[in-house]
Amino acid sequence: MPATSPDGAPPNPGDPLVGLHDDLLAWLPTQRWFPAKGREIAGLRTVAHTVVSTPGELPTVEHAVVGVSFTDGTGSAEERYQLVLGVAASPPGDVEYAVIGRRRTPDGGDEVVYDGLADGRISRLFLALITSDATRGTLHFVPEPGTEMPIVGPGRPLLGEQSNSSVIYGERAIMKLFRRATAGLNPDLELHRALGRQGSVEVAPLLGAVEGELDGEPMVVAMLQSYAANSADGWSMALTSVRDLLAEADLRPDEVGGDFAGEARRIGKTVGSVHRELAAALGSGPLDGDGAAEIEAWMLARLDHAAEATEGVREQRDAIAAVLRGVATAGPSTVQRIHGDLHLGQELRTPTGWLVIDFEGEPSKSLADRTRPDSPMRDVAAMLRSFDYAAFHQLSDWEQSADEADPQLERRAQEWADRNRSAFCDGYAEVTGTDPRDNPALLRAYELDKAVYEVLYETRNRPTWVSIPLRSMRRLLTDTGAARR
Repeated sequence: MPATSPDGAPPNPGDPLVGLHDDLLAWLPTQRWFPAKGREIAGLRTVAHTVVSTPGELPTVEHAVVGVSFTDGTGSAEERYQLVLGVAASPPGDVEYAVIGRRRTPDGGDEVVYDGLADGRISRLFLALITSDATRGTLHFVPEPGTEMPIVGPGRPLLGEQSNSSVIYGERAIMKLFRRATAGLNPDLELHRALGRQGSVEVAPLLGAVEGELDGEPMVVAMLQSYAANSADGWSMALTSVRDLLAEADLRPDEVGGDFAGEARRIGKTVGSVHRELAAALGSGPLDGDGAAEIEAWMLARLDHAAEATEGVREQRDAIAAVLRGVATAGPSTVQRIHGDLHLGQELRTPTGWLVIDFEGEPSKSLADRTRPDSPMRDVAAMLRSFDYAAFHQLSDWEQSADEADPQLERRAQEWADRNRSAFCDGYAEVTGTDPRDNPALLRAYELDKAVYEVLYETRNRPTWVSIPLRSMRRLLTDTGAARR
């Protein structure tokens, strides 16, 4: 498909990436961080472009924001993505896998353009520019005040990320490029700065950022943090614990060597500390009538959207709505800035404790929704859902090798989830003085809202996983004491 602008017009010949649009249209859907793989692209345009390198410096380094439009008319009219591009006569041998395409040069030759984060020379340049507080066009490379920058060599790409791209510098620092380009202050940077002012030890120290402009407003390009070396993520650790339990046919969860409850309690304390620090840094207020009504309306709107798209939600829409309306009638609570997309994969176990990462918020929400104060119960409910996910995802893998489902194994998986959900709430209450289980109507509403989101997400992205949130959704509708466990 030839490249066009979003309105169907031919590309602007003055566009610095005009000769690369067709290659970008083919390359973007192959990237893990590109979320619209199932949608037909209508066109592409260059929204912003900055040359980062100095004249004569090789390779040439460019930062670009591209706007992608789609033919289906769903979602926003245009989605924007950030690119760091390396440009050279020929690519270095170790980045051939990252080549995007070729474009013509003014003198009639051609040059190779590739994903610049694959090139250690480019990642080293970004670190040097942050260290020196440099400016390149509209890009500002900003060191965090009072921090000591690591003196290290080139970065290496971190593989396996879903929504952004990162490079690691010598096990000492990590720089994350936010692939989605959004005008406004990215909450990941905003909340890390706020927690840094509180002296938080629950997040990796912020070292710097790359900031730019989009549509005349500030935009965060990337952020640099200390790297949590020798760490393990909570999801992997939890799966190992469940596997150990399922392998021991006659032992309770607390009798298995890989019991996770102690770590679940520590995670609860960590999340509670983060909530206290965010409230101290950015304030909090009561979850009163107008605020509760707004949250309830948002939940019901998402429910209706999911009911239109998924039969499992549609069949139980009215029963779910009745629970979600519990937000407006629940007991006293507060609203404040929260993480917004918390799960076991956002928790890192280091030799000294747990760290919380990735404060961008739920990807499907707008920036305004991701930065709006909400009940801390949203994060708590998301963590409780994550313990369910770990238990029953591992069970589903276990059962794939069996001739039929084993009710005893299902009971053991539920025991594991209940034990760790309870331990998390114990730890959270110990730090905050508020036990989430003391407001069961509010907690149940937030858990069910999260399960609805999960059903829609899994239906679209991982259909083989959809049974996990559907099962939890049924449990939350029938077992009013579920939130107590």
